[in-house]
Parts: sequence; C-alpha cells; structure tokens
Amino acid sequence: MTTQRVLTGITTTGTPHLGNFVGAIRPAIAASRDPATESFFFLADYHALIKCQDPAQVRQSSKEIAATWLALGLDTERAVFYRQSDIPEITELNWILCCNAAKGLMNRAHAYKAATQANEEAGEDPDFGVTMGLFNYPVLMAADILMFGAQRVPVGKDQIQHMEMARDIAQRFNHNFAPLFTLPEAVVDDHVAVLQGLDGRKMSKSYHNTIPLFLPEKQLRKAINKIKTNLLEPGEPKDPDDSTVFQIWSAFASAEDTARMRADFEAGIAWGEAKRQLFELVNDTLAPARERYEALLNDPGQIEAVLQRGAERARAHSVPLLAQVREAVGIGAMR
Repeated sequence: MTTQRVLTGITTTGTPHLGNFVGAIRPAIAASRDPATESFFFLADYHALIKCQDPAQVRQSSKEIAATWLALGLDTERAVFYRQSDIPEITELNWILCCNAAKGLMNRAHAYKAATQANEEAGEDPDFGVTMGLFNYPVLMAADILMFGAQRVPVGKDQIQHMEMARDIAQRFNHNFAPLFTLPEAVVDDHVAVLQGLDGRKMSKSYHNTIPLFLPEKQLRKAINKIKTNLLEPGEPKDPDDSTVFQIWSAFASAEDTARMRADFEAGIAWGEAKRQLFELVNDTLAPARERYEALLNDPGQIEAVLQRGAERARAHSVPLLAQVREAVGIGAMR
C-alpha cells in the first residue's frame, strides 16, 4: 500500500480553544489514523519566537498544546510527534536554504509585506519593528517541510504562498546541487469548520473571543453563558443559522441532535435553556479528555518523554538527509 507523508506544525503561542479543536485538532487526529497516511506533527516553538518574546508563555503554551493533542487521542506510536527545537538539523538546513533562497522571494511574503505596508501608512520606516525572524519565516517553514519529505501539508488559504515558496526553494536546490527534496503539495480544505467566538466573529486569539478547550466545568459554563445573543424572548422563533450557540452546538452534536435543536430554535427555545444544553453537550464531550489533560499537565515528565521519543524517530529521517545535503553543498569532513 502506498502511503502519503503529511506534516503539520502547531505554533506554541497560545492556549488551545474550541475553534482549534473543531477546525484543526479533531480532523488532524482522525486523518492520522488512516493506514495510508504517515503523519508528522511538531510543536513549532522556533516559529513561536517570531511572535512572542515571553519565554514563560512559549514554555507554557508548548506544554498545553502537547498535553492537548495527547489527551485527545493522538497515537504517538503511529504518528511522529516532536518539538521543532529538538531537531538541530532543522536550523542547519534553514541556513543552507537561506543561502539558496532569493531575497526577492522573501520580499513578496505576505507577512513581511503587511508589516512594511502598515509601517508606511503610519509614517514609519518600512522595516520598523521587523525582525529577521519574520523576514526569513518562509525559509524556516520550508526547512520544516523539506527535512521530512512531506508530500502533503494541510494549510489555510493564507499559507498557500509559503508552500509555493517551499517548492521554489526545493527546486532551486535540486537544480543547483542534487535532487534531494520532495516537492510538497498544499492541502487546503475548503470545508474546514470555522467556529464562531463569544462575539459572533471567528473564534480567534486575535479577537479575544475564545473559549479555552479544557476549562473547568464552572468556568466553561460561565464562558458559554457569555456568548452573544439577540433580544428575542422565550417562545419567539430564533434563526439557528444566525446563532453562535447553534453553530457551536452543530460542531459537537450528532446530525439527529442538530436537527432537534434546529426545531427547538424555530419553536422559540429560551437562550438560557439553549446555552444550558450547549454547556452539557460540550462538557460531556470533553470531560474524559480534560481529565487526561490535567493529569498530563501535572506530570510534564510524561509529556517530555513522549516528545523525546518523537524526536528520536524524527531524527532517524533528519540526520541522514542532512548528511546528504552537506555532501551536496560541499561542507563536512575532509577526505
């Protein structure tokens, strides 16, 4: 059976929330169980340094994200689960690729262009506040992908450009030195679930409208009760397709329960009752994983052991590939 290697990176700059679970974590873990898929998942802590200079936050986020994926059932015997900074070959490959990547290509990166445009509009120097980490980000992403020969990389539409850059960098290296790198394909799921946040906009850390995934019961109830609703009274029909409460319900409920709740909305269910039912559904769904999550946070050594095993498996790929890369570009031991 032919397998496809799929690579997914998770930037360690925040606490996972319901939107992350529905839109990314749940489908990724389900996909990793496919016998035809060889999955690589990594904590992108080098990438986190671009956005966050708070070491405590980066460290805590790494722990929370690793615990989340493990608690939700990622099979680390099948999938390779590692921390980016535990793979020293990535940073060396990053430098080698930097020496082959065109600066003009980096100038066109969306994140860099957005930063310079914002500076110009504010009357600042175009590069004010821009770090080399931000500028070179696409090369590091290319190193992450090319190091492990990923054939498919699930990305959002805003990340397609980075995949095109990774292909460009790989092709240039393959042409100039040796055909060592697999050209990755971007996988964009146009049907990915986008969960609404407390204020009705997309659930996002940027909007400060998230519901953290593993809140304790009391805090989860409070958070769900804060979901913005309209002023319709009990008994007045409510539009389920214009409701954050219903949208989150649909992401967790069965098709049968979703149809029942739709009928309840149209029959005028009270907002308080709808939120009570939503809390019970989400809490019941997540309670077993929340217990495992809390146990993992209280035993970080267990998380670390998993990541170290993952790093060993990852380096079984990265060490020999980097040796080939070094040979191709002419660095290494004299002979």
